[in-house]
Amino acid sequence: MYIQRPNTNTPTVSERTSSTPYVPVVDLALPRLEAARQIDEACGNVGFFQIVGHRVDPAIDRRAWDLARQFFALPLDAKLAVAIPPGAAYGYGRFEVERLAASLGHDTPPDLKETFSIGPFEIPDSAIDDPTATFVYSTNPWPAALPEMERAFGEHYRALAELAARVMSLMATALALPDDYFEPAIDHHTSALRALHYPDLTNHELQPGQLRAGAHTDYGTLTLLRQDDALGGLEVRDRDGVWHAVEPLTGAYVVNVGDALERWTNDRWRSTLHRVVVPPTDAGRDCERFSVAFFHNANWDAVIECLPGCADEQHPARYVPVSAGKHLMDKFRSTQSSYG
Repeated sequence: MYIQRPNTNTPTVSERTSSTPYVPVVDLALPRLEAARQIDEACGNVGFFQIVGHRVDPAIDRRAWDLARQFFALPLDAKLAVAIPPGAAYGYGRFEVERLAASLGHDTPPDLKETFSIGPFEIPDSAIDDPTATFVYSTNPWPAALPEMERAFGEHYRALAELAARVMSLMATALALPDDYFEPAIDHHTSALRALHYPDLTNHELQPGQLRAGAHTDYGTLTLLRQDDALGGLEVRDRDGVWHAVEPLTGAYVVNVGDALERWTNDRWRSTLHRVVVPPTDAGRDCERFSVAFFHNANWDAVIECLPGCADEQHPARYVPVSAGKHLMDKFRSTQSSYG
């Protein structure tokens, strides 16, 4: 099995894990008001939920998933040919480079994963004259060995963007806003699609406190995640500091509130701390893990400020307005220093 360096620290309450199911499931085929009510409850209490009845074509999902696995199986030189360039956002991220916990100011060992990310396929006119926007609209590189990857990932990107827009519409309903309230702020979204590979850790020497993905919150509006059932998976932390496994559910997407949406709702909804843990040392089987995440972000120039109905005399607005682009850049750069 993998080798873990001795760590004499006794786990605290916040480090122990509960096995009790914690993340609720919402069926998007429910009547609109009921689905919105369940989403409001999940976002306020947990910050995470799983969705079924989402209508994403399984074939589109499967093609992207299969090509992601093929990409990570390529020789390292082929992957490095599409490595994320300095100052850019998309491409291949090497194993043990990213430190997600750094986005919260924590100094941790690097995460035990490798990634491949893409971003928007079109640049809106509003971003052309903004030099700071070049980062999020940087080029999507594609591996020469997998020519079909561009089309498959493009189809998947668009399918998940449409699903995210439907979820945002239900969220507007949940907040007693017009169903189309968010549309002007997400019609040129700066979302990213990321395939993740967590290699099996047999014979890999771990540093104390090292995880597959360090504890963090996501930066944008919401995240859509498809995960497999390998050991060493996703966990979320509740208000008491207890970590809960997010059990894989066939055909479902995990949805979580991001920092921008928490800020938009004036903390009515929670951007919840989560992590990907290492497998148990006695797993007794290969624990290689794959997942695909769609990080939905608002338009580059959208203003994130307290939404109508999310503040009153007892709960005044807690945050100054900020552009979605600046918010995203500040968060992302804090985790990516090793790329430059």
